[in-house]
Amino acid sequence: MKNVKRSMFELNYRTKKYIKESIFPISSNGKNIKTLKNLHLSKRCFIIGNGPSLIPKDLDKLKNEITFAFNRIYYIFDKTDWRPTYYCSEDDKTIFKSKEEINNLKIEDKFFPVNFPWDYNIHFKNANYYIFKFGDRNVEPRFSEDIVKGIYWGNTVAYTAIQMAVYMGIKEIYLLGVDHNFSKMINDIGEIVIDEKAKDYFIEKYNTDKEDLYIPNIEMSTRAFIAAKKYADNHNIKIYNATRGGKLEVFERVDFDKILF
Repeated sequence: MKNVKRSMFELNYRTKKYIKESIFPISSNGKNIKTLKNLHLSKRCFIIGNGPSLIPKDLDKLKNEITFAFNRIYYIFDKTDWRPTYYCSEDDKTIFKSKEEINNLKIEDKFFPVNFPWDYNIHFKNANYYIFKFGDRNVEPRFSEDIVKGIYWGNTVAYTAIQMAVYMGIKEIYLLGVDHNFSKMINDIGEIVIDEKAKDYFIEKYNTDKEDLYIPNIEMSTRAFIAAKKYADNHNIKIYNATRGGKLEVFERVDFDKILF
């Protein structure tokens, strides 16, 4: 039989696919993710977005709570003693521009897609890596019941955190600072939508490089939140929106000031 020559790209792709599907669950990364199963059984958590409604005094109340936070949340650290329990980032452009700041964060549990070391040569100290699964961007994403096998992409890192929280056994999830609105967005058919009244984040310097970053697609993110709500409703899990204002109406709204701490 003749030797079949394959491109390096094809070999890398086949190797990565094999590692993801067969090796990852028994790798050190897979084993680390597996330890999260029911770690916070029947507890509650707060998923912290980086919207303009986020304020330090709210975070001060969450110092003893299980919290997830993302991306450039560190811009608020000089205004609060609160630090997230879990940190996650999956936007390659944001990570590439902020890798030094992210690497220096004194947060014990950081999570990133496993392809970042492979595709971008980005490595973080004491990081946990998970498999990222993509589907049809025009339909609701699937919801992972076993994040060792992969986490489904939803065009918002908050969807990743919801899947992680559910795997950890959490039964009550509150979203805070998830304003779900930006000054510049793109819709499913590629049209740019401008909202001149909208602010993007809790601090102006958060995205001074926004012209180099991805334009948010709120329609995709909304479908992910709908998928999360459907899964939660069918599995006795409560997801509430405690954001002050914003435009996310998928989940039942609650007043953050009336939550008992």
